[in-house]
Formats: sequence, C-alpha cells, structure tokens
Amino acid sequence: MAQTAAHSAYPSRLVRSQLEPTLPAFSGGCITNLLPYLLPRGRGMARLPVELGATKKRVLLVLDGVGWDQLQDRQSIVPTLHAMTGGPITTVAPSTTATALTSITTSLTPAEHGVVGYRMVVDGEVLNTLRWGSLETPDARRQIPPDVIQPYDPFHGQDVPLVSRADFRRSGFSAAHLRGAHLVGYRTTATLVHEVSRLLHEGEEFVYAYYDGIDKVSHEYGFGSVFDAEFAFVDRLVAEIIASVPSGTEVIVTADHGQVDCGNNVVHLHEDVDALVTGMSGEGRFRWLHCDPAAIDELESEAKHHHGHQAWVRTRQQILDENWFGPVMRHGVEDRLGDVALCPFEPISFFDPADSGPYELIGRHGSLTDAEMLVPLLRAEA
Repeated sequence: MAQTAAHSAYPSRLVRSQLEPTLPAFSGGCITNLLPYLLPRGRGMARLPVELGATKKRVLLVLDGVGWDQLQDRQSIVPTLHAMTGGPITTVAPSTTATALTSITTSLTPAEHGVVGYRMVVDGEVLNTLRWGSLETPDARRQIPPDVIQPYDPFHGQDVPLVSRADFRRSGFSAAHLRGAHLVGYRTTATLVHEVSRLLHEGEEFVYAYYDGIDKVSHEYGFGSVFDAEFAFVDRLVAEIIASVPSGTEVIVTADHGQVDCGNNVVHLHEDVDALVTGMSGEGRFRWLHCDPAAIDELESEAKHHHGHQAWVRTRQQILDENWFGPVMRHGVEDRLGDVALCPFEPISFFDPADSGPYELIGRHGSLTDAEMLVPLLRAEA
C-alpha cells in the first residue's frame, strides 16, 4: 500500500553513516539481561538504567518497534513515556523481532538460543521464523520442530503469564520462543489492558505483555503522520496500563528493536556481486549472501567495492570473531547463517525476490545502526 499520509510533524533523524556498527552490550545494558533483573526470583547482575523499587508486582510491556531514537524525536506526543525514568539499552543482532523476542524471553544471546534471524537456513531451506515456513514447506512445524531449533525454556523456568495477541497462540514462532508458556490472548487493545490488570489484581507477581502496533504501522507507512498517531496511541495505552494495575505496581517498558524509514530505497545487488551469489537469506537490512566456499573472499571483496559505501560488509567468520551474535555459539547454529552479510548504515534495504509480502516495506530494521539497536528501558510506578 502506498503511503498517502502527510509528512510527520516530528521528523525522525536521518540514519548517520556510523564508522562502526553498534554491537549488543551483552555484558551490560542489553535486552538479554532484562528478565534476570526483573523477575521475582531473578538474579540479574548487569547494570541497567532503571532503579527497581521494593514492590512485589511488576509488568514488562514490550512495544515492538519502539526505538530510542524515534522515541526521543517524539517527546511532545508521548507525555507518559517521556515522564518515565530510565534510558537506552541495546537489542541484539540482527535487530529483528524473531531474534530479539527470543533473547528477551530466554535471556540468551542469539548464538545460544539459535533464532539468528527473520529468515535463516535450516536443513537446506530458508525458514521464515515468524511464519515458521519456507517456500518449499509453508507450515514447517513438523519438518522443523520449533523446540529443536530453540530448546530453552522462557522466563528462567518460572510460570509467567504473558498477554499477547490471541492469534499468536498456535504459531510456530510462539512454540519456539515461548515453549508452552501461559499465553493469555487478546484481540483488542482494551482487552490487553484488562487482562494485564486482572492478572495482577488476582495475585500474579509478574506479567509479560506484548504489543506490535508501532512495528506494523512503520512497515506499511514509514515515519509519516500515521506513525506519529500510533506513537501517541501507544503512549495512551501505557497510561491506561499504569492507571489500571494495583497501586505500587512497577510498569516497565522496553522494545525489541528500533526502525529506519527506507522509503522506496530498495537496492539490487550489483551484477558483479550477484554473479557470485548462489542464494540469499536474512532480510533487507541484514542480507545474508550465500556462495561457493571457495568464493567467499572474492564475494566479500566485490560486495565491499560495490556496496561498501552503503553497508557494513562482513564475512560470517568476521561476524563470529566480533561476537555480533554473542561470545559462545551453540553447536549447529553457525550452519543457519550465510557467508557474507550486507548490513546497511544508509536508509536502504537489499532486494531478495524470495523475501516478499503483501506490500513493499517502508519502515525497516535488522542492521546495527543506533536507530535500530537502541531501545528504551523505562519505569513508572502505579
């Protein structure tokens, strides 16, 4: 669907051509360290930018797609979020929903839990981890069991109720990153608020909630007036949750990744690069290129020559050496990666004909710019 809304009155800053990618802060302020810090029986040691109180009740609200940069650019339309205390932390790499949500619920790095992207190679097929299917196998839950791909329990084995969209209950991705957790489904945002409040009033100490509106609007409309309207709506949603939960409850807000408005800047691989490529996986802002093993060095060289002015170019081994996915990789997970990655620092995405949907995405994420990697960690007490 084409964007028809007027330009945002709160324009987001441009992607800056960073000299180096923003890497996940695995040893400190990173989404992998949230649950050890927040759970009632957690033992988190990392330094995070919120001071917790002595309350026995807490809700963690994950707002899909709310980056720190985009939040700072819209302070005037998010009075509730702006009034909360806290600061930025990093997400994981790739800065994409499937990988990040799994890192939040398991407290593990992508290298450990194994959901290393939106589209990753499993048994010779490119698995879309959100749809849990491939071109060859649209529903791959039987052929590629989610509990084998991601074998770790969420929430440190604690029985945590989570409030999320009802239609996620039976998805393959839910089976992978939630693994049988107690999902309380909602179909409207009013129901989301009601269920969070009900669970806490009925005695639950910790509730996990997830809302995906910002991400969906960004993908379809970019950073226009519709995006700003959704941001303002999300601020009211947070205010409603704070008003509805028991007095003294701590409301913690975070996100899985930020966003970049790429407009229609879709880049096709240069013909010299494409000639070496045998396949692609990943996504537009973390595009994995696959090739013959003997051609990796040549592919890296050609990709840097033709696309190095737009993107960080790394071989798989370089990414492993730089610990993009974490310091220790579980056996077999490396096989899910490509050979050379293109990760833009400019507001573009790289084209893959097999990576398509009902409309061309405008707002995107996946790379390692500040706009995508920095997410909020905010606190308010009811």
